[in-house]
Amino acid sequence: MNSSSKRTSARALIARASIAAVLLVALVFAFDVALGHGKTARGVRIAEFDLGGQTDAQANATLRQIAELSHGPITVRTASGTAAVDPSELGADFDVDATLARLKEQPANPFTRLAAMAGSTRQVTPVVRIDRAAFDKALDAHKSTLEQAAVEGGVHFDGLTPIGDEPAAGMRIDRDAARRTVADHWVAGGVVDLAMEPFSPTVTKTTVDATVRDVAPQVTSTPIRLTTRGRDVVVTPRELGSLVTFVPDGKGGLVPHVKPDDAKKLIADRTDKTESDPVDATFRLVGGKPSVVPSVDGAKVDWLKTADAIAAASIGEDRKADVDYAVTRPKLTTSAARKLGVTEMVSEFTTGGFSGPSGENIRIVSEKVDGAVVLPGKTFSLNGYTGPRGTAQGYVESGIIDHGRPSTAVGGGISQFATTLYNAAYFAGLQDVDHTEHAYYISRYPEAREATVFEGLIDLKFKNDTKYGVFIDTEWTSSSITVRLWSTKTRDVESITGDRTLPTSPETVDVPRGGDCVASSGLPGFTASNTRVIRDHRTRREISRHTRTVRYAPEPIVRCR
Repeated sequence: MNSSSKRTSARALIARASIAAVLLVALVFAFDVALGHGKTARGVRIAEFDLGGQTDAQANATLRQIAELSHGPITVRTASGTAAVDPSELGADFDVDATLARLKEQPANPFTRLAAMAGSTRQVTPVVRIDRAAFDKALDAHKSTLEQAAVEGGVHFDGLTPIGDEPAAGMRIDRDAARRTVADHWVAGGVVDLAMEPFSPTVTKTTVDATVRDVAPQVTSTPIRLTTRGRDVVVTPRELGSLVTFVPDGKGGLVPHVKPDDAKKLIADRTDKTESDPVDATFRLVGGKPSVVPSVDGAKVDWLKTADAIAAASIGEDRKADVDYAVTRPKLTTSAARKLGVTEMVSEFTTGGFSGPSGENIRIVSEKVDGAVVLPGKTFSLNGYTGPRGTAQGYVESGIIDHGRPSTAVGGGISQFATTLYNAAYFAGLQDVDHTEHAYYISRYPEAREATVFEGLIDLKFKNDTKYGVFIDTEWTSSSITVRLWSTKTRDVESITGDRTLPTSPETVDVPRGGDCVASSGLPGFTASNTRVIRDHRTRREISRHTRTVRYAPEPIVRCR
């Protein structure tokens, strides 16, 4: 065989060998394709989890496990600081189905596939969806930790002199890059480093210098006169220097600004007298009938608008501004009062037998309560309505019951007013919310139908459980107190007082002679009951029947020795 024939034969052998190798590789690939049909690609991993060659069910189970593990806070880090953020706040969601589809993608590079068949692995990035709005909001909440704010240019005053505040660049999170980084690295765990980018303040040094030179001197040049609902207020140049600063307008410029709290702190003592509180509508008796007394709107300084007006006037030519007022509405307006159905007297009760200091205290508390209106569904509290009852409010020292024996205290005698008011509410058929009887019986009060009060401890409360308003009208004389309730009559009340039972005898108590000792001859104790029957005023149908039993202790015989 000549050399030419030998070369031809060798090339034929090489060709056949190459074809055989290609066929072998193709056969191996075909076998791998058949073996991996419907499964994840060989050698794929997510973090430390091996997901290669798994069925949908197997891969789904692992992915669900990864999803559970990834629910913990994500630690993000920048050059400025570190913050732990909940994935839900970042709007991050691990898409299991899309990640599974990505795991099942077979590599197009045959060498990558052969390497996987030989046992090599490769990381697959999971599919993570991130809501941009939620992502930005979450990062905004951690700006102070993660970002270095730019220092905006501005102007403040040192006395009458404007001082420029130099601007400086800041560093902020590159939001687009950060979102991609979190999506790629969240599931793997660990600290996620976020890229930063520099940003410049909106106000340049040139603008600051120009404001200091050309505009700011106007602020402290002359006073500003503020027009109020009363006497005008003058704000001096030095006061303007303490109030006004120049801040960015968002367009690269600087504008004068006054903080509302600063304005209030500086001049509120000069505007307080120009304000007024709203006055609720109430009722008064005209010709023996209740008539609505109109409500009055109040007015309070609107410090936000007033501060803006001062700022604008500080660089204006006429140097004047109006103090702005916000209208404050009463709780009970005139129109609402007219709809309450306060048309007739529904109950009246009178007690007497007092004099001296007790009478003075009763007068003061009755004047305080006179004109009160209890709206439908609301509860009236005597302590809550009157507030403190001390010497500052004009109350004086008078007799009380203290630890079962007579004594004195500021405000003594008010329990008589409480008893009178309680009985007026009782006969109006209003709901008894809270009341307490005296420790021992006082003869000028009805048995088991009386009430005592003590500031901060014992209260009288009743609820207006009708659909009409209740107007409280009081009438005081030097020896009696009357309470009348006006509304629309819907109920009739019958009071049934039971017999006294279980009498008890008083004990004798010796008390050291002095100002704290009030001698008493004592009275026996007993048990009494009262039944209130409430009927519908129109139909006479019984609505309720309630019995209250009260045990009165014997009043001790007190001897001052």
